[in-house]
Amino acid sequence: MQYRKQIGWWLMTGVIMIVIQVVLGGITRLTGSGLSITEWKPILGSIPPMNEADWNHAFDLYKTATGQYKYLNADFTLSDFKFIYFWEWLHRNWARFIGVVFLLPFVWFWYKKAFTPEMVPKLIALFVLGIAQGLIGWIMVKSGLTDDNLYVSHIRLAIHFVSALVLLAFTWWFAMDVMIPSSARQSNPTYHRWVTFILGLLLLQLVYGAFMAGLKAASAASTWPDINGSYFPEALKHQNWVNHPIVVHFVHRTLAYVLFAAIIFLGIQSAKMGGSVLWKKWRFLPVILVFIQVLLGIGSVLMATETQRNGFGAFEWAAQIHQIVAMFLLMALLFHLYLVGAQKS
Repeated sequence: MQYRKQIGWWLMTGVIMIVIQVVLGGITRLTGSGLSITEWKPILGSIPPMNEADWNHAFDLYKTATGQYKYLNADFTLSDFKFIYFWEWLHRNWARFIGVVFLLPFVWFWYKKAFTPEMVPKLIALFVLGIAQGLIGWIMVKSGLTDDNLYVSHIRLAIHFVSALVLLAFTWWFAMDVMIPSSARQSNPTYHRWVTFILGLLLLQLVYGAFMAGLKAASAASTWPDINGSYFPEALKHQNWVNHPIVVHFVHRTLAYVLFAAIIFLGIQSAKMGGSVLWKKWRFLPVILVFIQVLLGIGSVLMATETQRNGFGAFEWAAQIHQIVAMFLLMALLFHLYLVGAQKS
């Protein structure tokens, strides 16, 4: 197919841009910037305030629409507000830029009749997922535009984060399907099932990671290996698995240990398998990433008491890199799932 390589690189560009968008979302959350823009204007919102009057108007909207300003940021100057506004504006505008990068080449490839019939439904799904992600993001922001909430709902934050990862995973899988030759794939149903199981665990872990972020649960127990002096904290008796910071923290840690052990076992199994050059080159990537991820998780917990309000210190750096490695781990496991399990075509 004449345009297959170009389509593959176009999709890979989308993958990179989605990763950057998730990173920007993490920075927006860690700097407390997510509620700075209180209106949703899909088109006109791309233009930032252009003069002092516009800036003061946007600042006044933030003051009146959010409890965050009243109870947390009442000491803000206009300069402080501009800092958090920038990150939310960049996060939203990068999403718009992704839309442009998706749409313009799509039109060109369509004009050239470059798409095969099986690509068309996937491309439509990508477009729908992208639009849905924007809507979910605004629904999340609205949960924080009240007099009572200092931050957005941690449940809506988790939905927004996971839906972004679904978009990333779908685009990554699509790109692999276009770019990787069938000769690089092999069949091993047992290994395939094991990777699928680990991906299910990882998805649950990512949900709880978002709960951790939304509830500021790392700072609720900034100790390791114990949780405030206990391995089974008293809070577990409440059995509130979604809303209690300590319980969420306990679940997130426990899942991390289970995932670590499962991926080490996966690495042992992969070492016994032959396969293509591509497989041999990258088969130990999940093991490497999970080691890094565990260390970053421990570091983030131990530094959680050093959080910077509307800034970026050691904790924020560790937490942000922790999120980035989580995305790479997801992509590495999907790579394994793609290369191993399906019959050669």
